[in-house]
Amino acid sequence: MRIGEVAAQAGVSVRSLRYYEEQHLLTSTRSASGQRHYGAEVVERVRFIQRLYTAGLSSRTIAALMPCVDSPSEQHSDEAWERMRQEREQITAHIAELTRARDSLDDLIAANRRHHPHPAAAR
Repeated sequence: MRIGEVAAQAGVSVRSLRYYEEQHLLTSTRSASGQRHYGAEVVERVRFIQRLYTAGLSSRTIAALMPCVDSPSEQHSDEAWERMRQEREQITAHIAELTRARDSLDDLIAANRRHHPHPAAAR
């Protein structure tokens, strides 16, 4: 399957597929003219990679999780679980930081409105 076909079936851009290859998340074979060719199974792999990106994982983390997909084992599963748990903790900490920043900004907005109220304050 050529790169454009994979992109269309998986719902991603050709550029994304090239990036995934650069990050060693996908592999392809090359034709004599240098065109990339993929097996039909790569569409599901790309969809899975997209799910991991949607979950907020980086390319590096996704690459670390792929052995669990490529060579399932109890060890790989445990390693993937631990990595995802760590990523979740980092996301939770980031949410807490953002919440504190939003609350601080709310305080500043309220202080501003107390000193200079006008109709826009109702927005």
